[in-house]
Parts: sequence; C-alpha cells; structure tokens
Amino acid sequence: MQREELTRDPKLANPLVLAFLGDATYSHCVRYHLIARGLVKPNLLHREANRYVSAKAQARILLTLLPTLTEEEQSVVKRGRNAKSGSVAKNADIIDYRHATAFEALIGYLYLHEREDRIAQIMQQAFAIVEGEQNG
Repeated sequence: MQREELTRDPKLANPLVLAFLGDATYSHCVRYHLIARGLVKPNLLHREANRYVSAKAQARILLTLLPTLTEEEQSVVKRGRNAKSGSVAKNADIIDYRHATAFEALIGYLYLHEREDRIAQIMQQAFAIVEGEQNG
C-alpha cells in the first residue's frame, strides 16, 4: 500500500501500523534534535536518544499532552492504546507500553495526514517534557 492510498483514509489504518510508522518518525525527529543540539559522539547519541524513545518516556509525554489533543487525536490515541500487539513489552510495564504505542500511533496518523506542523508542535512539547524532567 502506497502512502497516497493510506492517506485517503488513515482512520481505517491498523493502529499498530500507525504505531510502526510513528515509531520511525519519532525516532528520526529525536535523532535530528540531538544532532542539532551538537551531540555528535555515537555512544552519547545512543544513550541520549534512549531517554526520549523509551516506553516510559513516551507514556509520560502522551499523558502530559493528552488534555491538549483534539478529539480526533484522542480517538487515534485510544485506538492505539487498545490495540493488541501480540508482543511483550521489554524493559517497560504493560501500561507504559500501551501508552507508548498510543503515542506512536498518533505520530504515525499525523504523518499519514501530512500534518508536519502538528508533528513539529508535538515534538517540541515532547522534547521539553523529557528535558524538563532531567533539569527539574
């Protein structure tokens, strides 16, 4: 299925497919963000990226952003959270894992809708949440 076929009605896409795409999109944004901040040592990049992409961090981001999401976005989050993945969470409890999947599904959904401005807004907030915890 090509992107234009999926974008016709991403609401019908499997939430785990959305999460798969959202995971890649979010990871890419995190890596770009860290490099733009001047991190260039691979080992440090990897360690720092893990702080942003862990299930625990993504769950915290989602729960912080949830009240600011539109009804449409909250609907996608609910579908992502309730999706049965068949895989077991590693290094995360099941609640964090489901919330992380929901966050990734939201990012994938926004990507398919070509809402780059909204993704950028959410990324900015997500980075602030993760970095604020480190400093706070």
